[in-house]
Amino acid sequence: MCDETTERELDKYLERKAMTRRGFTKGAYVTLAASALFPPAGAGPDREPSNLIEREVFIPTPDGDLDGLFVSPAEGAHAAVIMWPDIHGVRPAFFDMARRLAGSGYSVLAANPYYRSHGGRLFPEGMTIREPGGRALVGPHYQLLSPATVVADARSLVAWLDRQPAVDLKRGIGAIGFCMTGSWTLQAAAARPNRIRAAVSFHGGGLVSGSDDSPHLVASKIQGGVLIAIAENDHVREPEVLSVLRESFEMAGVPAEIEVYDDAMHGWVPTDSRAHNPEQADRAWGRMLALFQRELS
Repeated sequence: MCDETTERELDKYLERKAMTRRGFTKGAYVTLAASALFPPAGAGPDREPSNLIEREVFIPTPDGDLDGLFVSPAEGAHAAVIMWPDIHGVRPAFFDMARRLAGSGYSVLAANPYYRSHGGRLFPEGMTIREPGGRALVGPHYQLLSPATVVADARSLVAWLDRQPAVDLKRGIGAIGFCMTGSWTLQAAAARPNRIRAAVSFHGGGLVSGSDDSPHLVASKIQGGVLIAIAENDHVREPEVLSVLRESFEMAGVPAEIEVYDDAMHGWVPTDSRAHNPEQADRAWGRMLALFQRELS
């Protein structure tokens, strides 16, 4: 869920973390420096392999051409993965995640969820939904989305991927969603169970609702594995979601790893998020790769 309450919770969390870091640094800087726990200047995550190819694509759907970025290893055919972004839409951080995943041997499609009314990046550089005008900017595009549009898009994307030489038809397809699109992966896997064999939700919202089309109700239609990584503050607000999800997938006989990530606030996975938690994001990414290795082989 991505709303005003979430932003207030994040503000308080970041304030607490900043106070903790200031106190810790004051008393422990010398010890840390002496024990070489500080990384060398310029240190950062490993660069992605250079043997990737990528191209902007336009995929026909019943509602128009969906734009996105398709990234794959330069040689061979590989399991495909659909990557849907959070409420902010496609942007450099998500394209970088697509490249990172492609570097692990997957053919990745980073798809624009708002293509029906807007092509490409929606939010200007530096602007987020919490800024003045942010919700007004995304509202008209968000309102065009529904479970029906998710299913229609999933069918179109799978059909397109299955025509690409870089996609191995003998292997299943994965689907990744963040925030508002976390639930989309369950709906997509239920709509195309013979092809989408791994569904991943990172801090997804609306996974359990009181409606007849609540995403958790499609568990029995999924024929693969599921990873649902829940933000700590989302769990605090709706603690019942965890047990409902676990019970639903257990009854359906679908292998599902459903976990609350401690000290991880809503939005902790994308690298450009204020809530980004590198350690927990890497752990969640590793669990996703394990799921793909198991289900998409």
